[in-house]
Amino acid sequence: MKQPPVIFFDGLCNLCNAAVHFVIKRDPEGIFKFCSLQSPSASDLLANHNFQAKDLSSFILLQNDKVYTRSDAALKVARQLQSPLKFLYGFVIVPSFIRNGVYNFISKNRYRWFGKREECMVPNASLSERFLN
Repeated sequence: MKQPPVIFFDGLCNLCNAAVHFVIKRDPEGIFKFCSLQSPSASDLLANHNFQAKDLSSFILLQNDKVYTRSDAALKVARQLQSPLKFLYGFVIVPSFIRNGVYNFISKNRYRWFGKREECMVPNASLSERFLN
């Protein structure tokens, strides 16, 4: 059985949690699953793909046995969401060092700008099947 695409996110980050809810609302078919980077499930799944998420500042997508990070991951996700968001994938023409530079700047300041939770988000019952941890 083919594994569905999994989005790994910083479960303590308010911006990251908002991004997860943003994707959920725009993914009515439920193709994406979610997993906080702080969970043992994340460590196990990523290790199975020879990837260690030491740095919690990265947005990670595991799809078709490939690991995508930062802006590449975000653009791959956007491409699979409802229109008009799928057109954001057009930003793939921007060189990755520029895209990731912007990504890194936001990531570096995300706790200061958006805040941080004390605990990872616990999904409600209607969303629990979409989370792996």
